[in-house]
Amino acid sequence: MGIKRIGKHLLLNRWRVRRAFPRQALANIEKAIRASEATHAGQIRFVVEGALDGVPLFKDQPARERAIDVFGHLRVWDTAQSNGVLIYLLLADRDVEIVADRGFNDKVTQAEWEKICRLMETEFRAKNFEGGVLKGIAAVTKVLAKHFPASDAHRNELPDKPVVL
Repeated sequence: MGIKRIGKHLLLNRWRVRRAFPRQALANIEKAIRASEATHAGQIRFVVEGALDGVPLFKDQPARERAIDVFGHLRVWDTAQSNGVLIYLLLADRDVEIVADRGFNDKVTQAEWEKICRLMETEFRAKNFEGGVLKGIAAVTKVLAKHFPASDAHRNELPDKPVVL
């Protein structure tokens, strides 16, 4: 556990999250998710967490591990075709993680998901937070459309609204 990481997490407050993702940006992300899900049978959730606090911070929980916790807590795994995808951003670390349900296990490699994460992180380093998320959603959409094309029986199983923790 590094003192630098602890400091970043303790100093990042809700105001900074709102500055990076104002209400309109969150509304635009919600619209992008809704539009994406009209083109495939997959389900996308976007979560931004400003910083870790308490036990996760002092146990030095990595962003990947936290993303898996959030994936379970938000029940992203609870879809008929096991095709939920969580895009998780830990803002204090500027770390993006994509957690995909088991329906992707034999279809998409971790390296493919990592490529999308790095694309988003590049945008975040340039302080283009909304644009980075929209590019990430567009890239995830291509993956979902390829492996889970839209069907007549498709329904929206998970909320499209971004979650701010």
